[in-house]
Amino acid sequence: MKIDRLIGILSILLQEEKTTAPELAERFEVSRRTINRDIEDLCKAGIPIRTAQGTGGGISIMDGYRMDRTILTSKDMQVILAGLRSLDSVSGSQYYSQLMEKIQTGSSKFISGRDSMLIDLSSWYKGSLAPKIEVIQGAIENRHLIEFKYYAPSGESNRRIEPYYLVFQWSNWYVWGWCLDRKDYRLFKLNRMDRVGETDKEFACRNVPMPDLSNEKIFPDGIKVKALFTPDMKWRLVEEFGPHCFTEADDGRLLFSAGYTDMENLVTWLMTFGAKAEVLEPVEARNIIRRNAEETLKIYGGLA
Repeated sequence: MKIDRLIGILSILLQEEKTTAPELAERFEVSRRTINRDIEDLCKAGIPIRTAQGTGGGISIMDGYRMDRTILTSKDMQVILAGLRSLDSVSGSQYYSQLMEKIQTGSSKFISGRDSMLIDLSSWYKGSLAPKIEVIQGAIENRHLIEFKYYAPSGESNRRIEPYYLVFQWSNWYVWGWCLDRKDYRLFKLNRMDRVGETDKEFACRNVPMPDLSNEKIFPDGIKVKALFTPDMKWRLVEEFGPHCFTEADDGRLLFSAGYTDMENLVTWLMTFGAKAEVLEPVEARNIIRRNAEETLKIYGGLA
């Protein structure tokens, strides 16, 4: 939320001759100390801001360096607004919509053309995502522990963590934090979290590393897969692995080659194709799918 607040402060300074730290603190619902740090960050970024103490003092852009919106092009503004709209799609409050209104105030002539980028980060999970994101954002700002019930392939557990980052990656939302139970940094998927709550337990901020979200780290491809797919499944292979993940076999089927993370996910994925996929390697996956098919036949009455 800090970058959004910095943009909001800059927008106010561009529109008003002068403001004060208490006014900004009240508007953005943070402490004066936080606002003072934000002003320092804007100065470090090259924005010529002047502060004056006492009666008639306040925060303003320095005389002789008066800026207007031409510092940002129309395209720049469209990108900023697109980013704010995307965050607003998972917001449980009016913060981002109000911030957009502030930025757009008096800029209708400056922002030309129609919106060309529409991003919804919530998909169909907005009803459950927005409250979780709001709670976690608040806990990060307040440096409070959060607690929740977590559903993982290994089972269910109750967790308490020090939250540090909200992460949108691989089409899903995650929270990165220090897990008090595992004594290590962990990435938790929000859709697997239930009863998320901010506690009143404060924590001292660690020298937390940025999460390594590379595919090699999170999804090591230790399992080499080869499979044949019917031609009508080309769209799925392209969508999920790209157009270079297969070659055309002599019989017209698509010979797929790739690396996969774990056997359980691999088998689950392959079985979604039904009879349109034949696994060649690894043999273990082929055997598991055959056993699953036999068990399914038993459930539905055996062979016809």
